[in-house]
Amino acid sequence: MQTPEKIGNIIVAVVDMDAAVTFYGTTMGLELKFRDGDRFAAFNGGGVTLALVSGEEDVTGGVTAPSFKVADVAGAVADLVAGGATVVLGATDGPHETRAVVRDPSGNTLVLYGPKA
Repeated sequence: MQTPEKIGNIIVAVVDMDAAVTFYGTTMGLELKFRDGDRFAAFNGGGVTLALVSGEEDVTGGVTAPSFKVADVAGAVADLVAGGATVVLGATDGPHETRAVVRDPSGNTLVLYGPKA
């Protein structure tokens, strides 16, 4: 296999595209680059595209867990919960960073990380 040039997308399957676009666009503040109805939406993820898929566009058949670097992990968790996320692991200091895990309204896992509190 040829060496990939870059990670182009992180594909996340969603149940309700409208709710997912609101969550990732409004709640998380990501810039919507493109949307194709209820099939596909692409967000600027700061160097990689976060691609939301539903229905026949969902080719993953598995679990994805994109991670997002944030300045304030606990604050980000609170904002996401207010926007419909559920906490799997609250903000926890590790040896090098603070991390948290949440699930979006479709049940997808998201990892948040940032400087130690």
